[in-house]
Amino acid sequence: MKLAIRLISGLLLILLLPVNVLAENKIGFVNMAVILEKAPQADAARKELERDFAAREANLTAERAEIKEFKKKLAKDGEIMSASNREALTYKIRRRERDFNRAMDDLKDDFNLRYNELRDSLQNEISEVIVELAKNEKYDLMVREGVSGVLYASKRIDITDKVLVRLRKTHKRKK
Repeated sequence: MKLAIRLISGLLLILLLPVNVLAENKIGFVNMAVILEKAPQADAARKELERDFAAREANLTAERAEIKEFKKKLAKDGEIMSASNREALTYKIRRRERDFNRAMDDLKDDFNLRYNELRDSLQNEISEVIVELAKNEKYDLMVREGVSGVLYASKRIDITDKVLVRLRKTHKRKK
């Protein structure tokens, strides 16, 4: 009698389990480091950053070189200069260093803002491609390295290459 009750209870428990618990789930994995390294959108974003900030960076490099030359002149000729010329050069160096540091801070702030905008846009585009691929190929779960704390993913579920192919296609369409 007890055995029959246990069997019936076990059978009822199995019947009450949700169907998807018993079904096999399809899981995919995306290596974001590879995507960010190889996706044409990531390369385009890097080039855009370089293009947007190259002129300002070159100007600051030239300014740094000029300040360095003024410092060399002060170190070399400071002792033979008149006091007023030495003070004027010292003041000029300090003022230009202060302006340089402000401009460098502004450049860093602007660069970081632009970098974050491009990164967010890129991540959104990559996420859209991953979700589209997951829906089209009927994945139940998609995980990505770094975000979900994945310690291991077999090559069997790694769809990074599929994502890259789709990203390349969408990049070509946008050109």
